[in-house]
Amino acid sequence: MGIKVKDYYNVPYLEELADKISAVTKDFNKEKFFELTKSSIEDLEFNQRQELVAKALYKAFDVEYKDIIDIFTKILGDELRGNSGAFTEGWWLWPIGKYVELYGDEYFDVSIAFSKELTKRFTSEYCMRPLINKNPDKALKILRDWSKDSHERVRRLSSECLRIRLPWAKKLFTALEYFDEYFEILNNLKDDRDKYIQKSVANNLNDLYKEDPDKFYFIINKWKSDNISKECEWVIKHGSRNVKEG
Repeated sequence: MGIKVKDYYNVPYLEELADKISAVTKDFNKEKFFELTKSSIEDLEFNQRQELVAKALYKAFDVEYKDIIDIFTKILGDELRGNSGAFTEGWWLWPIGKYVELYGDEYFDVSIAFSKELTKRFTSEYCMRPLINKNPDKALKILRDWSKDSHERVRRLSSECLRIRLPWAKKLFTALEYFDEYFEILNNLKDDRDKYIQKSVANNLNDLYKEDPDKFYFIINKWKSDNISKECEWVIKHGSRNVKEG
């Protein structure tokens, strides 16, 4: 029987994370961090553990948000290539993303730049959503550029963070409210050869169908009217998996 995901975030994890941070800064109060986390973390469920660690990080630093993000950047480690590995190699970064999700929306430029770096080692769709919600025009311009980025993990993020019904997240309706920009981003990705990106675009379509079938069919019909690639055919088929016939 495999270990539950929540159980990766235990007392030894706290010690390893604290050691990584302490190795690059003197502005981290390791004792306070442990005082806030060690006694309770193993009694909590997954999301509660993430929030506990993120909130403890917030209280264990006595420097500005930008300085904390600089510290986090130093411990990220090497980039991953391809879109696998987030939950085999990058899983330990989840509370770092949660920290940005909870505290980063007042610092758009710093947070979105860090999100781009984080996704190259883990994933950033959750910490991106408050940024999109607060600054949709600015965020969508950046996501449009990311949808054409040379790094496949960045391209995937440009799609995944915009999903209306992203699991474990509150609904985000930017896709409906800024549909032209949203469509342009998906359009840039519909022929991508990376299977994880194809799945992300298809999941966007599936979410869209559940919220606004007219917009869903607009995209589907538009793509079918072009010279369709085999990648796009797969995206449409997978994205239409819940379409009711008749």
